[in-house]
Amino acid sequence: MKKVRIGSGAGYAGDRIEPAIELMKKGNLDYIIFECLAERTIAIGQQQKLKDSSKGYNEFLEYRMKQVLPLCKEKKIKVITNMGSANPISAAKVVKQIAENLGIKGLKIAAVLGDDIFSNIDKYMNYEILETGKNLESIKSQIISANAYIGTQGIIEALNNEADIVITGRVADPSLTLAPLMFEFGWDKKNYKLLGKGTLAGHLLECGGQVTGGYFADPGYKDVPELWDLGFPIAEISENGEIVITKLEDAGGMVTEDTCKEQMIYEIHDPSSYLTPDVIADFSQVNITEIEKNKVLLIGAGGKEKTGLFKTSVGYKDCYIGEGEMSYGGSGAYERAKLAGEIIKKRLGYVDAHIEELKIDFIGVNSLYKDSLSDALNKSNKNFNEVRLRVAARTLNKADATIIGNEVEALYTNGPAGGGGARKGVKEIVSVASIFVPSDDINIKVTYEEV
Repeated sequence: MKKVRIGSGAGYAGDRIEPAIELMKKGNLDYIIFECLAERTIAIGQQQKLKDSSKGYNEFLEYRMKQVLPLCKEKKIKVITNMGSANPISAAKVVKQIAENLGIKGLKIAAVLGDDIFSNIDKYMNYEILETGKNLESIKSQIISANAYIGTQGIIEALNNEADIVITGRVADPSLTLAPLMFEFGWDKKNYKLLGKGTLAGHLLECGGQVTGGYFADPGYKDVPELWDLGFPIAEISENGEIVITKLEDAGGMVTEDTCKEQMIYEIHDPSSYLTPDVIADFSQVNITEIEKNKVLLIGAGGKEKTGLFKTSVGYKDCYIGEGEMSYGGSGAYERAKLAGEIIKKRLGYVDAHIEELKIDFIGVNSLYKDSLSDALNKSNKNFNEVRLRVAARTLNKADATIIGNEVEALYTNGPAGGGGARKGVKEIVSVASIFVPSDDINIKVTYEEV
């Protein structure tokens, strides 16, 4: 029975490169995927593109491709990635230039387009925002981007046209893996049972080192060997949809039933009805078995007909966040930090800063769980000898956000005693609103570069 080996080269935009290179050298791969888009990442890319029309792709594209392209050519491994972010066309041109600079010839680079629907956003102003229930019209003046989660269509077209490297924008994470499986095995786009199985393979690979023990690790409870040298996963998928998850033998981390179970349910709203552009996947009947050390077999995934809707992430300029931090140490550290927080709160009222939301935390004391739960966890102990004050505020303009850090920094000389290590900053926040758009509205197109 035919099998395809797909490696995971990245699980997020800034992931490390060494595990991917090791996979390409030693993993006997047919494909490697680089999944590099979080919800807000593409909206930030659109901001960069607005400032410079040649930008907007993943900031590590050049760094990765300089190391990946020689192995892509030497090992005949096809690369599929969403590092195109807001600008797949420019990303493809950059990859072509890198190949030329390295003296590499005989590569075909595809850019998959169609996810960017910003030019048609007015059409959807009466659509409901999933997170708030309001109409999209409510944030119309703040919108800077709109990208639909498209599926396998463009990637399959590129592979049919003999592309070696496929660069996309906003494609659903598991579709990066499902597309080459549909291409290699000839799976029909309406065979939802097989598409559900391929989607499971993609979901297990999409977060890189999480399934090989990265996010699983919890010392003394869930120990993972050689976590500093964590290997990325390989999925070996059979034509009937059976999946074996493994890793390189000499890489750190581990693949077990438990690491696979945790990743399988990660970010899944309903395991029996996981909505994707290609299929409604069903993971509820999956059977997971460790067949050898660091080799886990997964069978039993299924699927149902897709919804005909594409989730679309609409990026909009939301607010500014102003931050300031200050450390206090030694006896009375918590009391001094608490006094400092009270001072800041009164100072912001005194200078008439326009604050939409204010958060004053004591890192290591209550910054994660706030007072009620933190008191229970700490058993009301406030005898902390090291406390870091963090003040953050959401504002509608940059000037008010700047005040936050300035006021914290002023604690140096205005008290209380013993403050040090001040840090301040202001960030413009791009938030994401989600809507469902009919898939028939999306026009997929693929362009090519060759060296």
